[in-house]
Amino acid sequence: MAFPPKLLNDGEEIVHDLRPHWWYMAETSAAVLGSAILGVVVAVVFKDDDGTLYDVLRIASIVLIVLSLVWFGVRYAKWATTNFVVTSDRLIYRAGVLAKTGIEIPLERVNTVFFNQTIFERMLGAGDLSIESGGETGKQTFSDIRRPSLVQNEIYRQMEANNARMYSGRTRTGAAPDDAAPMAPVGGGSITEQIEQLDGLRQRGLISEAEFSEKKAELLKRM
Repeated sequence: MAFPPKLLNDGEEIVHDLRPHWWYMAETSAAVLGSAILGVVVAVVFKDDDGTLYDVLRIASIVLIVLSLVWFGVRYAKWATTNFVVTSDRLIYRAGVLAKTGIEIPLERVNTVFFNQTIFERMLGAGDLSIESGGETGKQTFSDIRRPSLVQNEIYRQMEANNARMYSGRTRTGAAPDDAAPMAPVGGGSITEQIEQLDGLRQRGLISEAEFSEKKAELLKRM
């Protein structure tokens, strides 16, 4: 299920809308295949046996096939309703078939993005992506991300583009604002939060110490 466009903000665009890697379904797929093979073996090996053993094995194999199919169905429903979305303004994670859980991290609050892959995961093109942010959520880790290194690079590109919009003197739509208006981060927030955002940009080297001091002084005058 694609991420609903109606949940986007004005001027916000989806860059990546990802489902978990197919490896997420490997365990349940193996269970379905294994139970099916077991059912075939029971039918072939014990086809001429009309005794109790055949009946027990036949019932057991049928039960295993049904249970594995139910497990596969539940797992697939979770896969289909899990979204890791990168937009031009934020990172969004949503999961859940009936009960929903979700996390949203504005790009200006993201401090560090790093990924982890085992050798086997590198061969598959899967891995874990961790996001460290300046908000209350702190560090969040997302598993079974497709090509996490490419997603990491794209997040940084969107962060730079978002920062450029915030400090280039233009709005998201590209219209030049009033020259006399003070320049503040897009998305607003309290003065303290905006200073924290500026400090995060300074620590990542996106703005200089002088620019940080200048913007901080402007914000403090407004308190």
